[in-house]
Amino acid sequence: MNTGTQPAREAANIIDLDSNPTKLMDIVEIGKQILITRGTLTTFSIANDVAKYFAIIPAAMISIYPQLDILNIMHLANPYSAILSAVIFNAIIIPMLIPLALRGVKYRPMPAEKLLMYNLLVYGLGGIIAPFIGIKIIDIVITMFM
Repeated sequence: MNTGTQPAREAANIIDLDSNPTKLMDIVEIGKQILITRGTLTTFSIANDVAKYFAIIPAAMISIYPQLDILNIMHLANPYSAILSAVIFNAIIIPMLIPLALRGVKYRPMPAEKLLMYNLLVYGLGGIIAPFIGIKIIDIVITMFM
């Protein structure tokens, strides 16, 4: 053992897990954390996009299709401020998600169903509520300066 080139020995140690089989549990935990983080960011992004569509589409199309007024639950000032507010909100929220993506979502040993419900409640509901509040506040600020 321990013969061969240095890169070959290092690769063998990686595969061998430094002769410590408990490191396999660490690898599985890291994999689960990466999977949960990816799912969390996807859930937040999809919910966020759905909420933004409810902000932009009715405001932008109300002059063409007045029937869409029923979907205009945010009552944004005008189509221009609605679109600008959504773009500014995107520019603010994306840098705020970078630390979450880099740090990851903490893996907690619990049943998968319970973890899924928790993540859907926190990140899914947060992804729906945050754009409505953020876009409305930005729209109010924009209309004050127009």
